Amino acid sequence: MVVSSANEVLGEGAHTGPGQPHAEVVALDRAGDATGATLYVSLEPCTFQGRTPPCVDRVIASGVSTVVIGAIDPDPRVAGSGVTALEEAGIRVDVVGDPDARALDPAYFHHRESGRAFVVAKYAMTLDGSVGALDGTSQWISSDEARSDAHVLRAQADAVLIGSGTLAADNPMLDVRLEGYEGHQPRPVVVAGKGPLPQVARIWERGPLVVSTAQRPLPGGEMLIVSGDDYPDPVATCRALADLGYLSVLLEGGPTLMGAWWHAGVITAGVAYVGARVAGGAGMSPLRGTFRKVDDAERVVITSTRAIGDDVRIDFIREA
Repeated sequence: MVVSSANEVLGEGAHTGPGQPHAEVVALDRAGDATGATLYVSLEPCTFQGRTPPCVDRVIASGVSTVVIGAIDPDPRVAGSGVTALEEAGIRVDVVGDPDARALDPAYFHHRESGRAFVVAKYAMTLDGSVGALDGTSQWISSDEARSDAHVLRAQADAVLIGSGTLAADNPMLDVRLEGYEGHQPRPVVVAGKGPLPQVARIWERGPLVVSTAQRPLPGGEMLIVSGDDYPDPVATCRALADLGYLSVLLEGGPTLMGAWWHAGVITAGVAYVGARVAGGAGMSPLRGTFRKVDDAERVVITSTRAIGDDVRIDFIREA
């Protein structure tokens, strides 16, 4: 956002996707004459030639007198060099270091700091902790309102990921289905083990990315080969997805995939929809594994809770 010395907003902007102008460039273009103005940015202006020219050059040429930065860019190609370039050009720089700036794009910061995609686990469960019955059925534990809210999560993700078991059992499309929605559709991703994939499934129409440890024939989509024994390694998968530009991944897999990815440490956050239902007996847990003692339970930080229809949505992040 560009603000004049008279505290008038001259221009605002946002980065809409890879290869598109960065937010500060859009804001400055809309502002026109920004001489003596203050530029507010959530992230430090970049200093390298990527898909777009260095933003810092455009900022310096604009004539702004002050730049207020929400967070330093963790990308090692920038990492403070933008601040240095601005100060050397005689521009005053104020780095706020606001956690809210990181929260605007957690996937970006996570990727630049870890090299992996930011994974959010999403699941719906009963009040007594089952995501499905012993016969494998799970539709529908959550309400219509909760399922619509989950489609908003899909719209915010670069990719939606499931395992081959969920593909065979549920035959999902993994697309965003909201009334009137015409925006971004996430890339469907299927993590495949050694077993066969269903040759007839709706997802093949969407050109999915199939992650496997070896080449195999596919009815549609393309292969992504990663390391692993019987199953693609979760860490290697998250690195490979990030390398392809899928920085935010919504994990909608079943208990086997969810458990493997949780124990591998690649799930960073989660959204649990708790349905207004009680299973009343043993069913399927959200994460497959053995819970031997209470000390094995990993602490998380619950960031929000809110009612959605008859259900409750709980958002959490891992403490680590």
